[in-house]
Amino acid sequence: MKKISLMGSLLLLSLSTQAQTPLTPEQLWKWGRVSGLGISKDKQSVVYAVSTPSAEENKSARKLYKIPLTGGPAVEIANADELLLNSRISSDGKHIISSEAVKLEDITSVDKYPDLKKSNAYVYTSLNYRHWDTWEDGKYDHVFVAPLVNGKAGKAKDIMPGEKFDCPQKPFGGDEDFIWHPDGKRILYVTKKKAGTDYAVSTNTDLYEYDLATGTTKNLTEENKGYDVSPEYNAKGQLAWLQMKRDGYEADKQDIVVINGPAKLNLTQQRDDIHVNSFKWSQDGTALFFTSAVDGTIQLFKVTYPGLTKMMPVITQITKGDFDITGIIGQAGNTLVVSRTDMNHPTELYTVDLGNGSLKQLTHVNDAVLKNTGICKTERRMVKTTDNKQMLVWVIYPPGFDASKKYPTLLYCQGGPQSALTQMYSYRWNFQLMASQGYIVVAPNRRGMPGHGTEWNEQVSKDWGGQVLKDYLSAIDDVAKEPYVDKNRLGCVGPSFGGYSVYALAGMHDKRFKTFISHDGVFDFRSMYGTTEELFFVNWDFGGPYWDQKNKAAQRTYEQSPSNFVDKWDTPIFIIQGGKDYRVPIEQGLQAFQAAQLRGIKSKLLYLPDENHWVLTPQNALVWQREFFAWLKETL
Repeated sequence: MKKISLMGSLLLLSLSTQAQTPLTPEQLWKWGRVSGLGISKDKQSVVYAVSTPSAEENKSARKLYKIPLTGGPAVEIANADELLLNSRISSDGKHIISSEAVKLEDITSVDKYPDLKKSNAYVYTSLNYRHWDTWEDGKYDHVFVAPLVNGKAGKAKDIMPGEKFDCPQKPFGGDEDFIWHPDGKRILYVTKKKAGTDYAVSTNTDLYEYDLATGTTKNLTEENKGYDVSPEYNAKGQLAWLQMKRDGYEADKQDIVVINGPAKLNLTQQRDDIHVNSFKWSQDGTALFFTSAVDGTIQLFKVTYPGLTKMMPVITQITKGDFDITGIIGQAGNTLVVSRTDMNHPTELYTVDLGNGSLKQLTHVNDAVLKNTGICKTERRMVKTTDNKQMLVWVIYPPGFDASKKYPTLLYCQGGPQSALTQMYSYRWNFQLMASQGYIVVAPNRRGMPGHGTEWNEQVSKDWGGQVLKDYLSAIDDVAKEPYVDKNRLGCVGPSFGGYSVYALAGMHDKRFKTFISHDGVFDFRSMYGTTEELFFVNWDFGGPYWDQKNKAAQRTYEQSPSNFVDKWDTPIFIIQGGKDYRVPIEQGLQAFQAAQLRGIKSKLLYLPDENHWVLTPQNALVWQREFFAWLKETL
């Protein structure tokens, strides 16, 4: 067993010496949420937004600011467009692009029967009838281009006429899905040109180039059958984007690919442990900066672009430490502006010296509240798994931790399943908040997480009930050996795949845990396959449909469904379910609650009818957190 105590930053060390109070849910929902918008045209300032939630008004207020790149006081501004380059306008200033919804199908009853104006019904004849948290209504988002005359837009033209496809992509696409070529004569856009069942089972998203002069469109990535997303040109017109190779696999290794004339080059395939989150071209177009999970954190990297030469791309890690680089805002000379978090600090903007990788905090939106908030020590712990691998486990301790005392301890199960567990700062599954209520938190980088190599990341697929569950138990068993862990007060909590993990462990934990909490977890694999919307996910991770009796991988998966082991449940369980969650639909939580109730197990259901797979509104989030900690207090 190897333990390494590490703190997030010098700021964390200085704060830990002050008299502080534990973080509360009410404090958490008053903090400003920082998002970088870009570097000003004159390269002197950074423009950013701060959204501050209001529990009383149940919404957030957004303000815009600029701050000198070298640091100093921030100044509130009314309009960011005046300071930033306007990427919706073509380089020659003659055209502007936008996205608008276009009605292409009659799906609602009022569409089909105009005389029944008070009816409320939908009629579908194919799949993809709902997605994430929205039912299909026959409207599709299209890209439009309009001429600019004296600064005003003329009549807009739909460059996707009659096409029942979306750009931006649903549900999470934005303005980054349609961009100008530097020559101002072409538009590049991202979409998945599939419909119905084909759409639901595929991840084959492509990059399309529209020529203004000819009105023709061509597919630039037709040969690749997985995701092609996040396009960005450099000033020379060289195009980079993020690519996954395999159709239907949403968590495939994601690489940066560059096209230069007829030549395409994958810049990051050389590193098995690299799964690129986001990237930006360097100013001179000779390299790209990107972020990737590595060893339980998200760090900033640089990869050279050798152009048409025979030189190999070179990858260099720029930043190191127990923190996450969550976004790249822009470059000014030898300085890069990024966003950064760690388990004790929400997002702030930092500058990175590209010469030595040193970081300097630029914004200080939440310093005033942080100085009075208890800091939690975070520790890296290496745990031996049942198959003799070394697994990184994050351990988070309460403020003022005293090793001579005993603490109730929570095993945190991460969602995904293939999402990295790093130095993240969540406003729901917040490690600092959990630890501040007096709990030690154990957060393992179990099987199925990027940042530890492709084999480790892929081992969860088609085997949800296998090694990954053993990894969880290895983590909690190892930490529970410590004298400061109260072995009689162990809990297990998690969302999504982590919520599934809670249901699964409830049937096999051998009385380790005294309580469970599952949020939007998968309980029954058959009904999950029958009701979830992105079928490519369950096709890949489950192996296929439950009715395919010849598919051994699929049949093994359905045998692992937590619903098969409810007879072994013997522990209090709290179940949380969003009413608009179409990824893990409502029947999953309701079935689990009903099973627990019928078996006479102490259980509680928190139903959030207006929330999707997440909890986004301030008051619902506060209800979530109050009920979460009330349940732990009652049962642990």
